[in-house]
Amino acid sequence: MSDSKPNDVTSPSEATAIQIVQIKYMLMAADMPRAVRFFEVVFGLTRRFVSDHWSELTWGDAVVALHGGHSGKDHPTGLSIQVEDAAAACERIARSGGRIVSGPRQRPGEPIRLADVADAEGNLFFVTEFVG
Repeated sequence: MSDSKPNDVTSPSEATAIQIVQIKYMLMAADMPRAVRFFEVVFGLTRRFVSDHWSELTWGDAVVALHGGHSGKDHPTGLSIQVEDAAAACERIARSGGRIVSGPRQRPGEPIRLADVADAEGNLFFVTEFVG
C-alpha cells in the first residue's frame, strides 16, 4: 500500500491505468453441470473451463463465469443478453429449465424489447432485442 490519498489522480493522463486482462460476468450455480448446460443449449456459449466450483463459458470475448455454492434462490444479476428474437429466446429458456419472469415488451423511449428471465439456477437477468 502506498501513502496516496483517494482522488490523488484527477485525470487518466496523470497516471498509467491498471492493465485489464479480461472482464468476466459471474453468476452463481447450485448445480454446475445444469448451469453450464443451460448456457450452452440456450445461448450457444462455448466451454472454456468447467469444474464443480468454477466454470467459464465464452461468446466471442465475453465470459460468463459460474461460481458453485449457490442456494438456488432468485438472485438479481444485472446481466443482459441481446438476441435477434427475444420471444424465441424466451421459449427456449422456458424449455431448457429457465423461467420467464415477464415476457418481451417494448420499452417506452428505448429501442429495445426486454424480457426478465431466470436461468435454471435462479439467476435473474435480461434478454433484449434491438428494435431500432
